[in-house]
Amino acid sequence: MSFADPKQQIPRVPETINFSNEEEITVSLWKKIDVFQTCLKQSKGKPRYSFYDGPPFATGLPHYGHILAGTIKDVVTRYAHQQGYHVERRFGWDCHGLPVEYEIDKTLNIKGPDDVMRMGIAAYNNECRKIVSRYSSEWEIIMERLGRWIDFKRDYKTMYPWFMESVWWVFKQLYTKGLVYQGNKVMPYSTACNTPLSNFESGQNYKDVVDPAVTVTLPLLNDKDGTNLLIWTTTPWTLPSNLAACVHPALEYVKVKQISSGKYFIVMEARLEAVFQADDYEVVDKFPGIKLKGLKYEPVFPYFKERCKDVAFRVLTDEYVTSESGTGIVHQAAYFGEDDYRVCLANNVITRDQEPICPLDASGRFVKPVTDFEGQYVKDADKNIIAMLKANGRMFHVTQVKHSYPFCWRSETPLIYRAVPSWFIRVEQMIDNLLKSSSETYWVPDFVKEKRFGNWLREARDWAISRNRYWGTPIPLWISPKGDEIVCVGSIAELEELTGTKIADLHRENIDHLEIPSRIPGNPPLKRVSEVFDCWFESGSMPYAQQHYPFENVKEFEEAFPADFIAEGIDQTRGWFYTLIVISTAVFGKAPFKNLIANGLVLAADGQKMSKSKKNFPNPMDVVEKYGADALRLYLISSPVVRAENLRFKEEGVRDIIKDVFLPWYNAFRFLMQSIECYVQDNKEPFVYNEESVGSTNIMDKWILSFTQSLLQYVRKEMTLYHLYNVIPRLTKYIDYLTNWYVRMNRKRLKGENGKDDCKQCITTLFNVIFNIIKMMSPFSPFLCETMYQYLKELLTDKSDSVHYLMLPQANQDLIDEKIERAVSRMQSVIELGRVIRDRKTMPIKYPLPEVIVVHQNPEYLADVESLQSYVLSELNVRSLKTVIDKSKYGITLRAEPDHRTLGLRLKQHFKAVTLAIKALTDDEINEFVREGYRDFGGQRVDLSEVRLIFKTDVASGQYEVHSDNDVLVLLDCTPDSSMQDEGTAREIINRIQKLRKKAHLVPTDEITVYYKTDGELKRVAECFKSFIEETIKATIKPLELRQPADTLIMEETQSLKSCELTIALTKISDVSAPQVKWLNIELLDLTPRYCNNSTKGLILLEVGNGLLTVDGLKRNISSLFGIENFEIYAANAEVVTGNLDSFSGQTVYVARRQISPQKMIEGVPFCKVSNFNEDGVVGTLILENPKGVSTNVENCRTEIIKRWGRNKLMK
Repeated sequence: MSFADPKQQIPRVPETINFSNEEEITVSLWKKIDVFQTCLKQSKGKPRYSFYDGPPFATGLPHYGHILAGTIKDVVTRYAHQQGYHVERRFGWDCHGLPVEYEIDKTLNIKGPDDVMRMGIAAYNNECRKIVSRYSSEWEIIMERLGRWIDFKRDYKTMYPWFMESVWWVFKQLYTKGLVYQGNKVMPYSTACNTPLSNFESGQNYKDVVDPAVTVTLPLLNDKDGTNLLIWTTTPWTLPSNLAACVHPALEYVKVKQISSGKYFIVMEARLEAVFQADDYEVVDKFPGIKLKGLKYEPVFPYFKERCKDVAFRVLTDEYVTSESGTGIVHQAAYFGEDDYRVCLANNVITRDQEPICPLDASGRFVKPVTDFEGQYVKDADKNIIAMLKANGRMFHVTQVKHSYPFCWRSETPLIYRAVPSWFIRVEQMIDNLLKSSSETYWVPDFVKEKRFGNWLREARDWAISRNRYWGTPIPLWISPKGDEIVCVGSIAELEELTGTKIADLHRENIDHLEIPSRIPGNPPLKRVSEVFDCWFESGSMPYAQQHYPFENVKEFEEAFPADFIAEGIDQTRGWFYTLIVISTAVFGKAPFKNLIANGLVLAADGQKMSKSKKNFPNPMDVVEKYGADALRLYLISSPVVRAENLRFKEEGVRDIIKDVFLPWYNAFRFLMQSIECYVQDNKEPFVYNEESVGSTNIMDKWILSFTQSLLQYVRKEMTLYHLYNVIPRLTKYIDYLTNWYVRMNRKRLKGENGKDDCKQCITTLFNVIFNIIKMMSPFSPFLCETMYQYLKELLTDKSDSVHYLMLPQANQDLIDEKIERAVSRMQSVIELGRVIRDRKTMPIKYPLPEVIVVHQNPEYLADVESLQSYVLSELNVRSLKTVIDKSKYGITLRAEPDHRTLGLRLKQHFKAVTLAIKALTDDEINEFVREGYRDFGGQRVDLSEVRLIFKTDVASGQYEVHSDNDVLVLLDCTPDSSMQDEGTAREIINRIQKLRKKAHLVPTDEITVYYKTDGELKRVAECFKSFIEETIKATIKPLELRQPADTLIMEETQSLKSCELTIALTKISDVSAPQVKWLNIELLDLTPRYCNNSTKGLILLEVGNGLLTVDGLKRNISSLFGIENFEIYAANAEVVTGNLDSFSGQTVYVARRQISPQKMIEGVPFCKVSNFNEDGVVGTLILENPKGVSTNVENCRTEIIKRWGRNKLMK
């Protein structure tokens, strides 16, 4: 940083900014001051705001879904801290279950349980344990870089023994309440992972697939016509296990004779056309399905014929059969379908306690007695089964069907449904309680709770919580061999007492061998069941287990339960949200959280799921490196995804946040700092921001102060409702209003053109609103707000090390003036309409116009516009403003047209009639429509926003151009006279000068003289408008031929304007001679010198007596001159100075302790006064002041110094 005045150091903000680089600097600052932990220390003892973090699986790096949810969590918890709450944020890891095991199985080529048993559970689990922490350090680095504050040091992992112990406690509570049972149910089953899945897991990953669809014959026994039932299935692999056929008892079925084959078949009447060609059948009988009940048929395959001949291979009835697909006769494989199992059980085809007819191993391969396909994976066996059915004459028809099918969420392999003995939680009997618990929570958006989640709860099934796996929390049930004695263990101490063994870890390898003596004398000991918990049971238990409740932290748990806030993706309605509420309702009778945000999914730009293999999305950290974390955060949380809609991620959207939000905001902030620097320099007095002095008589100051406080009030209200989707658009819109209205309209005041007091008032106002928006935006864009605050705090009397230590203030009601906000809003509407007219007529704003006329029926509206007349005239560059109520005076009539897109969608068949009625409206009727804001057309209400008003003018001259926003009407006189044309040209000249100024990286405090060269009309305008140009650019302008040798050239450029050549030269008048030897300017940035009255600018001669200074020598000179250590030297392009210094002669280099941003190039003008000499053949330079403003007194020993200079030259 450099400073304008040694009495007060005003930090100079770089002209350009690399947001990502600045964020890296902020990360270093946060580490240095340990900002997150300091926040927690500062808030200790304040009211708690509790937050539960859903644990991600520890098997990969963060993706956009994690970043989105993490950003939402970070914003809300940062905001809660700003409100004066103590907010603990602990990171959690889901370490157990399929995600980890599947990775190990792939790595070690493990195909099934036999491979694991050969390896040993201890060795297998040890491999799982190794990879759990593989990504933890990367997660911490990435979260830190993204600005998410969460405690990794006090994390919880579901594999910690103390966490697992609390899971046992939770399970025992459920067991004691009678909510646990073992059952044989048909469940989704992953053949790749060798385990059943819960019904909500199976619903997470549906894909469209093409499967075989076969229609198979079932010959009825003892039928005189040899009639066949026709069954249809898309899972041919289940046909070897067929035990029955099912029809709807009440729907109509028909017996038909197929003309082409002469054979008889039975199908549902409603499915006739789908099964047979229209001219290839003859109906011979018709009857309800109940008539078919009990008929027996020849099995499809013989494998279970003998075993089940007395009870199976007959027709059953049930109302689940539909007329939507197939033949209306459903094939029943009792142990491969939920309805199949239910119907077969109800009709005594199977019994609950019999050995299941399920000829598959754990990996989904056929076993005996299905000998024809033994060893084949079910999906692979389909084609061989079809071939055998054809060979046996049982295939009626085969085709393919595309349908949605569930896949394993971890292995991406098709699921099958099969009966598996599992342990269940009784959820179905809790449905009313679950709905009550859910009703007491607040969700954003609410439709997710009411529809998606509510529907899921209403249809909830008993939860299968056991997995036939290894790496997980073992289910703590010890059972006797006969199953007549069960012990449920709820703690480590209890197990130690029951087994007499000291226990350090609860994983299977440590407890599977432990036995509990039977309470019945003479009975064998109890052994643990082999299953482990579904990992979702563990994550659903995290509110208790992360605190090791109830074994520790009872008070802390009770204070934080239920949580104030949780957030995850909408897919967790069937995952974490569901398991949380089931367990909490069962154990505590209430939901474990109060408020919830459900976000949508982040998809690739093409709308597909993001896929590493497809490479259809940019790496998140590459985006952060390019644009910064703040831009990514704001892009995500300002998108529809925070309304639980899906987002198609587009990198250009992140770029637009930089362009449309951050750069305008940064430029307004930089302009504030420049204005303060000018104020201090011009008025020779310091500037210190004082909250008490905020207030102004200027109407635009009053507006922006009121607008800011209204925004603060709005942010508080909407954040209380967790409406991030309302807050972000208002905050970003505010930045647009700040930069494009307030700053732009008050540039002259900020430059001091209206005097010192007005300038200070305007600067204080701008400081106040920028300081407030920084505090409001700090939860959303924490890095940029920190960067700005580090500058601003130097001008505060009460400063903190970080903006994140500051609380968000309450809105100051004294500053809110709704009337002024209304008036300015109306003024803005008028100006924007006028600008549209100018754009339409391609008339640049630089060219003045005679008049603008504002037409409105409300006198209050016109009075508001008149009260801000000077701003309207200035912004539209017109000479006069007129306001009128009656538009007919100017020959203006209205015509109405419907908004076809909006109304067409809404009104549908009524649209045509309403369109005719709208087009038939008279001018008076349209005026009434405008006044009321709506109108009724044949019983259909139409709002004003749903029509377009088209203005027609009868003024023959075409003097006025007309435009309206359906509220106010603006007429702009577009006939400028010659003087106005000349003024526009003068403004063009000003524009070219200012652009060159910017190109030369000059700031307003840089004193310059402008020289120009042109001819013709352009020369006449430049001469006539000389004082106007000088007043605007705040510099002298002269013809180029008057330039003096003392005028040091900064930049010169020749360009074309109005068919003339225009040369502009920017110069700086210097009262300092340049050294006649090689030299360097030195400027300290962000360093305070120990010597020289805190002066930060100096000069170093690179050669004394022909000896050229090295970089090390330069560092020693700087250290000696300023009294500083441990620094680096940077060129203006922000690169470290190395090598030969000759190329830097005459330039400015910068001294700092950390990486700097690029600086403007300053050449040719030394910071310090010098005296050049040429005596007795010795040519050199004496430095008269160094650092700047500090006399060296060298004139007192001038002769001696020149002699030494000469000696140095001779030595060389």
